[in-house]
Amino acid sequence: QVQLVESGGGLVQAGDSLRLSCAASGRTFSSYGMGWFRQAPGKEREFVAAISWSGGSTYYADSVKGRFTISRDNAKNTAYLQIDSLKPEDTAVYYCAATRRGLGVATRHYNYDYWGQGTQVTVSS
Repeated sequence: QVQLVESGGGLVQAGDSLRLSCAASGRTFSSYGMGWFRQAPGKEREFVAAISWSGGSTYYADSVKGRFTISRDNAKNTAYLQIDSLKPEDTAVYYCAATRRGLGVATRHYNYDYWGQGTQVTVSS
């Protein structure tokens, strides 16, 4: 069992940066690949980024490449999502999730085993 808690969201202006954190409970964090998804009002949950259990491999949605950076610190049981040059269209609830599966299927939300409760990111223009 893995419990995930996101933090770091907030109300920011366009062009600002944020770093979201995802703290995991349990001693098996390093066994899981981690992903970030987001969901805007009235839209489906969208894949953003994923990272392998070791941190050696990452994968990004085309829409966020170059602005988003996913990372993890297995010693701290925490995954991160650095978001730079925020845009109003980045406004959404951001979720982290854990999966036993590889990055090849990381874009599909149904391949994740555990989810956090989400953190709101609101970007004003």
